[in-house]
Amino acid sequence: MRRDVRTVSVKTALNRVAGMPFGWSLNPYRGCQHACVYCYARATHRFLDLGAGDDFSRILLVKANLPEILDRELARRRRWPDKVVVGTATDPYQPIEGRWRITRRCLEVLDRRRVAVEIITKGTLIRRDIELLQRMAARAGMAVCVSVPTVDEAISRQTEPGAPAPRHRLAALEALAAAGIRAGVLMAPILPGLTDGADHLRRTANAARDHGAAFVHADVVRLSSDVRPVFSAYLEEHHPELLAGYAHWCHGPAGVPPRRMQDRVHAIVPGWDMRREDAAAPAPRLAQGAFDF
Repeated sequence: MRRDVRTVSVKTALNRVAGMPFGWSLNPYRGCQHACVYCYARATHRFLDLGAGDDFSRILLVKANLPEILDRELARRRRWPDKVVVGTATDPYQPIEGRWRITRRCLEVLDRRRVAVEIITKGTLIRRDIELLQRMAARAGMAVCVSVPTVDEAISRQTEPGAPAPRHRLAALEALAAAGIRAGVLMAPILPGLTDGADHLRRTANAARDHGAAFVHADVVRLSSDVRPVFSAYLEEHHPELLAGYAHWCHGPAGVPPRRMQDRVHAIVPGWDMRREDAAAPAPRLAQGAFDF
């Protein structure tokens, strides 16, 4: 796919977040090359009158002046944020970061201002910045959440076609952990009928543990009205037998699963501490068994 990379200037850097266990987020880009078919952030392209489908991974916006605006915002504040989460609506280490280095420059600002940071990413380019992350961890606090929804490479290739293979993400996790950086795995989203079997979840969680994860968090997919057509197209091509089940399961404007589904989410790795006190997502929950459609 040919990318349309556009530079934009922004007026603000930090985003105030409500209803989450963190107060501030930072996103160096808009759109994402990883092209995950389930990505909730696809809806953000609609704010720009762009499509939530191919446009999300094809039209990429680089916030060229973001580091300078971030530095200015922090300089004006009497009290800096306790923590900033980087990568809530785009992957800060997607491939274009290699050229533009917006994430790197923003992290340097946050390091200089001694602000605690969490990073959420599928990108293995994060290994480039290990020395900086070590320094940030020592000064103010640093955690990295590596997104590995599944270790099944066939499913990963279909659902995350532009992302590094799970084994490469796990290798990046291992490198971060070996460098003394608090790093763990976001095993999310779980896809009912595909990745929610107990054996499947156990393999992914054990792989995270074996590569040094300090925590694991897992949750079930949410499909908003903007994301649902993209995900349905994927199902129609690869798993048409699941279409009817998802149409029944994903109800309501946000596609939130029924309570009975949430009740089946629980830890499946006995003896391993699944808590993640410093991480950005809610308390860890792992699905057990396939959901009944």
